[in-house]
Formats: sequence, structure tokens, C-alpha cells
Amino acid sequence: MADQLRLIKKYPNRRLYDTRTSAYITLVDVKQLVLDRETFQVVDAKSNEDLTRSILLQIILEEEAGGSPMFSCDLLAQMIRFYGDATQEVMGQYLEHNIKAFTEMQAKLQEQAHALYGDAAVSQDLWAQFMSFQGPALNSVMGAYLDQSRKMFEQMQQQIDNQTRNMFAGFSFPGFTPPDADVRLDGDSGKKS
Repeated sequence: MADQLRLIKKYPNRRLYDTRTSAYITLVDVKQLVLDRETFQVVDAKSNEDLTRSILLQIILEEEAGGSPMFSCDLLAQMIRFYGDATQEVMGQYLEHNIKAFTEMQAKLQEQAHALYGDAAVSQDLWAQFMSFQGPALNSVMGAYLDQSRKMFEQMQQQIDNQTRNMFAGFSFPGFTPPDADVRLDGDSGKKS
């Protein structure tokens, strides 16, 4: 039974009811389920509509409204611009993969710290000290990783652009430049100029 999906029902009065514990819970309790890596689903009590994403977004909103937000206004504005864009799904997958990679890196750091220092290594104070010393190095590693990802994404965009141009080279569209139309051969040397 412990392996079953934990079902939380949301009632019209905006209260959340945990069917496993037969008790009403708060968003703070749902946040704790997330931190404890519990598998759960929030559904509307009347319609059975899945509300899990909206509840998780609500938790993020409350965290962002608190003392130290994770997302800058610029980042949020950029994320909003992806909605309705053709790359929306790709961006979602990109963010998900990068967060998973970061989480895996964090777990490995915790394992290494635990192996070196024992149980004391998992305290928040030690992590804060570690990050104050190693933060710049981690930022550098993440910066290099993101720069490499950006370059790969730009190369992929260029390949798609080239393939699209080649695919439509036989058609005439206003403002469309065929792939080889802007390349001229130098008459003397036979080289492209």
C-alpha cells in the first residue's frame, strides 16, 4: 500500500484532503511531500480533474514571494516568451534535463561529503559553508556546461535552417534566398568569396 499513488482531493472550499491519512492538509504539507519525494496526485473532488501541476505552481509562487526568490524577473519574462512559441516543448524538456543533471550532481556531492565527513556533512550549515567556498567553482562549471549547450543548440538551429533552405530551394518565395544564391565564385581563383 505504501507504493500506491497518494491521492489528495481538493474541495470547492479550497481545502486539500489527504485520502491516505484521512485528514485535511495545507500547501506546506504538500511541499513536505515533495521534499520527502512522495508520489502523489491532487485531483478536484467533484470532477476528478488532475490539479497536481497547479498546486505545485502555487507552492512555487509562494516560495518565490518569500524571502529569497530563485527566478529573476528577466528569467521569468524569458520563460513567458516561450509560451505559444514553436520551441515551447523543447524548452520545457531542456529545462527538465538540466535540472535533473544539476540534481544528480548535487546528490553526488552529498555522497562524497558523507563519505568524507560522515553524518555531519548533511547539515545545512556545512552546505552553506561549502557553497560559500565552492560556489564560484560550481558557477564556472555550470557556466561552461550552459555555454556548451548554447553552442550545440545554435549548431542544431543552423542545421535545421540549412535543411529547410535545401528542402525549399526549388520553390520561389518572396524574400527567400536559396542556399547557394549568396555564394559567388571568384572568377580568377575558383574560390568562394
